[in-house]
Amino acid sequence: MSRALPKPLAAAAVAVLLGGASALAGAAPAGAATPAHAPAVTVNFAGTVALDDCSGSVVRLPNSQSGDPALVLTNGHCLESGMPDPGQVIVNQPSSRSFTLLDASGNGIGTLTASKVVYSTMTNTDVTLYQLPNSYADIQQQYGISPLTISPDHPVAGSSIEVVSGYWQATYSCSIDGFVYELHEGDWVWKDSVRYTPTCNTIGGTSGSPVIDTSTGLLVAVNNTGNENGETCTVDNPCEVDQNGNVTVHQGTNYAEETYLLDACFDPGNQLDLNLPNCTLPQPQ
Repeated sequence: MSRALPKPLAAAAVAVLLGGASALAGAAPAGAATPAHAPAVTVNFAGTVALDDCSGSVVRLPNSQSGDPALVLTNGHCLESGMPDPGQVIVNQPSSRSFTLLDASGNGIGTLTASKVVYSTMTNTDVTLYQLPNSYADIQQQYGISPLTISPDHPVAGSSIEVVSGYWQATYSCSIDGFVYELHEGDWVWKDSVRYTPTCNTIGGTSGSPVIDTSTGLLVAVNNTGNENGETCTVDNPCEVDQNGNVTVHQGTNYAEETYLLDACFDPGNQLDLNLPNCTLPQPQ
């Protein structure tokens, strides 16, 4: 969970974001690389958002309609009320969280405000979905911004991806190195996590960034953590655990959580229904 910022640094960085977004727009951190081959789509910052200490994006499900209430995706550990405990699932919790909406160049063009937390957990995955009072059509009309579309399919190893941080207005280009049976960090366990190749060396503040497959333009995961100093299974130092319980540590490697599972848990109108037959997200206890 090292991809979120400590609060003092977060406050300073947001001041930079709101006061001089254009200075950082499109700037990639050292080590961010271009893909080995030209992507089929051009990835930019349109639809991404900056939170007070994390990144996120305005998202739609494959069957979402323009009049549906818009959703904002970030990490479970970016929840404003604090990180959910292992096993904890939060649904339909009132929220007035605000997000700075970015345009294609990474400039802040407006503020969106949540009406509720639709779903949040750090069990099996690391995700928070907010609902806005605005529809996708409202956002399009006011800001000219369309949402990112969540892929309904499992991501594919070897795919070229871009991690797009609205917080830093920075992108990271790499590929999906593979998938982790279980990723353990502190008391939390995430399943079937995405492992990046080395050039996606994400930093604090990139938590919640959308991970975009550059061949399709679809959102396939949400950036969430990395092993900072080689410790084993501690906070900020996740470890990989295979089906046989073998533990490996990859210092400097960063990870994301898949998002295709979300599609099976929503009815028309962006209405969460964890009882749908193909929904496998954890339910509240």
